[in-house]
Amino acid sequence: MLWNIDQTLLDVGRVSRDAYADAFRQVTGRPLVSLPQVTGRSDSEIFFESLALNDVPPARSDAAAAELLTRYEWELESAFSARANQLAKVGRLLPGAHAALSATASLPGVVQSVLTGTIRPNAITKLRAFGIDEFFDFEIAGFGSDAYPRGSLLMMSRARAAEKYGSAMGAESTVYIADAARDIEATSIGGAHCISVATGRETAQELQDAGADLVLADLSDTDQVISAIDRLTRVPARR
Repeated sequence: MLWNIDQTLLDVGRVSRDAYADAFRQVTGRPLVSLPQVTGRSDSEIFFESLALNDVPPARSDAAAAELLTRYEWELESAFSARANQLAKVGRLLPGAHAALSATASLPGVVQSVLTGTIRPNAITKLRAFGIDEFFDFEIAGFGSDAYPRGSLLMMSRARAAEKYGSAMGAESTVYIADAARDIEATSIGGAHCISVATGRETAQELQDAGADLVLADLSDTDQVISAIDRLTRVPARR
């Protein structure tokens, strides 16, 4: 089981936006006037799109761009860490998230991890702030600090899980629960079932049209979540 974090399990958008602005100013010396669409995007994508939107000259080489991104991720971690005590105060755990994670953890043979565009330290900080970090194996996770498209991260996560747990982690036994159409695209590329929750910017119909296997309004009905997971991963009986 792979979970997206933002707008799937929790909402800490206000804190994240402040951290983005702080880190951007530290690296570029300019204010973050325009923030791009963040749904379904990694922190590195958000940074480079922010450079373009705010008229910051591009790096002169790939090496310079990589160095700039490294500096930005360091500043973003620092800015987010400084605001960690605000997460539970101004953010919120989305309805049913804790119960869904707890119920999924009790399913036989299930391993839970995250697949997120957030850099590793900030992802863990978000989950820890709401007491749900205990449900995840971060060794097999995919983070925004890994410079790969999310579909590739999904494949890497399955490979890490197979190596660690010594069993096949094929597309048919992997479920990604997320809230954006780009996440659905990642499952098509990386190999997994996708349960979409309409708790982000896109409607249930938009998620259905994007190709989600199943669409839920949210995670508030725990039985519905578990039933959806069971339906997608159940091995058909032999005839």
